[in-house]
This record gives sequence, C-alpha cells and structure tokens, in this order.
Amino acid sequence: MADYHFVYKDVEGASTQWDDIQRKLGNLPPKPPAFKPPPFEPAPDQDSLPKDKSWVDNKTEEELEELEDDPDLDDDRFLDEYRKKRLAEMRETAKLSRFGSVLPISGSDFVREVSQAPPDVWVVVILYKEGFPECGLLMQCLEELARKYPATKFVKIISTDCIPNYPDRNLPTLLVYNNSAVKANYVGLHNFGRRCTPEGVALVLCQSDPVLNDGQSGGDQSRKTVIEGVRRSFIEKVVAQHEDDDDGSSSD
Repeated sequence: MADYHFVYKDVEGASTQWDDIQRKLGNLPPKPPAFKPPPFEPAPDQDSLPKDKSWVDNKTEEELEELEDDPDLDDDRFLDEYRKKRLAEMRETAKLSRFGSVLPISGSDFVREVSQAPPDVWVVVILYKEGFPECGLLMQCLEELARKYPATKFVKIISTDCIPNYPDRNLPTLLVYNNSAVKANYVGLHNFGRRCTPEGVALVLCQSDPVLNDGQSGGDQSRKTVIEGVRRSFIEKVVAQHEDDDDGSSSD
C-alpha cells in the first residue's frame, strides 16, 4: 500500500502562537511582511491627455490627416492651424526626399522621368557610357551635387539608349530640362573647366537658370541666390582644405 505524505501549509503570512513566542525569545527570525500587491492604476486614456504642440508633433502624416474631422480640434483654432502647418511641412519633406542621387533610367523611361517631370522640378540628364574616364569624372561631380541639392532631379542614361548612334566623341553630354523643354546642353567635359569639380559644374548649370535646388530656400529662389549659395559652398570647401593642409604640415 502506498505511503502518502501530506504537507499542510497555512495562509501566507500566518503565524502560530508558538512561533510568536520563539520570535520574542530570538529563536526565530522576524516575521516577513505579508505580500501586498501594488495599487491598480489604469493606463492613461490617450484621448484625455492635454492637446498641445508636442501632441501634434508626435503624429504621423496619416494620423494628422485623420484629425481633420476631430471635433476636439474644432474648438481649438491654434491647434488646428498648427496641424495644417505640420501636415504641409511633412508633405514638402516627402516631396523633396524623392531625389538625392543620380537615378539610372532607360530609353523607355525618358519621357516619364524627364519630359513629364513636374514643372517646378529641374532635371539634369547625363548621357554616358561605361569605360570612359571623362564620364566617370563628371558622374562623381553629379553624385555629390545630387546629395547636396535633393530637390533637383539627376538622371543618367547610356547615350545610345537615349539617342541611337550618338557619337562617343560627344561624351559626356549634359542636358538640362524644365517644364518639358530643353533649357541647356553641354557636350564634352571641357565645358566644366580643366579640373571639373562639383562646384565648377554647379556654376555652369546655374549660368542662366536656378537649376540647383537644395529644398531649403523655397520654391521661388532666383538664379542669383543659387549662385551665391554655390560660391559660398566653394569658399567653405577651399577654407576647410587649407585648414586640413595646415594641420598636416604642423604635425610633420
């Protein structure tokens, strides 16, 4: 017959009279405090939180659009106006983030990507071929300009994909488009000076039109404003290079 062994446990925290006597005599450790759960606190209701600028700033574009019909904002004209302002800023930022690099396209993409670009977008097209050092040099300059001026669209296309039988002696060729029309074209690397730097290419592109747009100067920027920005960038780059040269010579 099986031998069953039972262990009886009292309620947690309970103590016998004998245990209490032993504790008084010091024969047992002090009685541990009874477990007490923390008080229940319901999670805050997001709708009941105060609505201020930070509350609007934390919303995504989709959430801001949904707030258009929020009755609580109807009573707060400031918050409603601020919501509209934030939504416009987000849309403008998303619009500018489309660019920022030299996008490769094919002949079938040309009309959509270049000719049908929005009228407020300038498009710089480089006709090139792999294996031509001059094309590689100009491409490096355009990559840097594309990062610096993300509101200007830069695309590259193999020359014969764009224009059948296009002569290699004309490479690289740069085309500038705006509002479905060719605004300028530059055949050969010699158009950009002996060294062909990003700053030199930028100055050539902006000779007659505000082609380059960094997205920070507003949509009505003038050619003069763009050239001044390019020149300022060029001066800052030269000063930084001289400082690096001075540091290198002093360490020697």
